[in-house]
Amino acid sequence: MTRYEHNGMEPHGQQEWQEQPQQEACGGGCPGPMDLFTSTIDRRGFLRVGTGGLLSLLFAQWLDPRAACAQNGRSGAARSCILLWMNGGPSHLETFDPKPGTSTGGPTRVVRTRVPGIEISEYVAPLADCTDEMAIIRGMTSREGNHQRAQYLLHTGYAPTGSVTHPSLGAWVSRELGDPQADLPAFVSISGPSIGAAFLGVQHGPFVVNNPAQPPQNIAYPRNVNKERFQIRQDALSLLEAQFAAQTGDPKVQGRRDVYSKAIRLMHSPRLRAFDLTEEPTAVKQAYGDNNFGRGCLMARRLVEAGVKFVEVVLDGWDTHQDNFNRVARLGGIFAPAMAALIRDLKERNLLDSTLILWMGEFGRTPRINGSEGRDHYPQAWSAVLAGGGIRRGIVYGQTDETGARVVHQPVTVPDFFATVATLLGMDPDKTVMTPIGRPIAITEKGRPIRELIA
Repeated sequence: MTRYEHNGMEPHGQQEWQEQPQQEACGGGCPGPMDLFTSTIDRRGFLRVGTGGLLSLLFAQWLDPRAACAQNGRSGAARSCILLWMNGGPSHLETFDPKPGTSTGGPTRVVRTRVPGIEISEYVAPLADCTDEMAIIRGMTSREGNHQRAQYLLHTGYAPTGSVTHPSLGAWVSRELGDPQADLPAFVSISGPSIGAAFLGVQHGPFVVNNPAQPPQNIAYPRNVNKERFQIRQDALSLLEAQFAAQTGDPKVQGRRDVYSKAIRLMHSPRLRAFDLTEEPTAVKQAYGDNNFGRGCLMARRLVEAGVKFVEVVLDGWDTHQDNFNRVARLGGIFAPAMAALIRDLKERNLLDSTLILWMGEFGRTPRINGSEGRDHYPQAWSAVLAGGGIRRGIVYGQTDETGARVVHQPVTVPDFFATVATLLGMDPDKTVMTPIGRPIAITEKGRPIRELIA
């Protein structure tokens, strides 16, 4: 089973890669929601009945994603990023690198696009009119063919190791581009928990929205609690936090206090309405699609418009070991209209130039079609798409062979992809932060920006 549930659709056919045991969503290194509360019983008791009890559910959306299952000197054009995450690994042959008429191409047909010479799969046809805003990478390649390891790699830029847990791209963006005093979270994950902030601190982890049809829950005072009583409880909690920090010297305490402050600012923010899709016209909601992914993309547009720096929107179900073609047709009918609407909407609002859109999953699928009409895990060659802020638009970068099995021109490694994204967002790919054990970790693992992808 992959990191997210597959709604009963997880196939059991033959796989080319051995599955590994399920890992924690945050990679095993993030503090749990009670890690900082183990020193005194009185403190735990207070949290149970006081401010902690009042806000614990809202805090949990930052502190434990599983429970919720302006920078000087910047040169990048993008000021925010939206990651459209195709969980399970989408087939490149049925999306952005079709091979019609070949032994590996299957029944998939192609459609022409707005850019002469660029063709895409019929299953993603709604994006044909948007290719002039996109850079299609057909040369992605990696070595990780296991879901958990590849999901970690494509969220953090690093293969998982036993010695350190790495921050996700969203956490780096939160740290480097986010405003610590903002009343909205810098990093929001919609319909999935994403991967956390590791040693950057829980304050840079994802704020999780499980259902984009609903605004965040637990934001109002409970019965019999008014502003004054809430402030008294907040002051008491702050006192206990200060005492606990002084007693333990644990640096994670400050991160947790920052999350408290973020949650309280969010509760009182007039910009909380950015999460509320009921304000959108019916025609707009229909353009994105009447499904959670479409609503998530619409929420992502509203959030970046309100100042959120990084939004991840998850579409699960891409592990197509069985019935690949019908399943990709269904999934394409969900994501392609939503992505096209997002690109058009951002452009009409003059936000596309400052918003970088990423479309990708953890790997591609085998060119060989298996006995269940499916495709298995395949990290050697696959596709990703960039759109919007700072990219060179209307291009294809990289090429696979006639079967889609090998990258034969302009291969793109994950570190180089991350370095390119970091550069587009105005972050230094080589910037390092020291971990608690004294190990320097950079935003990318010796990656170099691909200049041909940058306008």
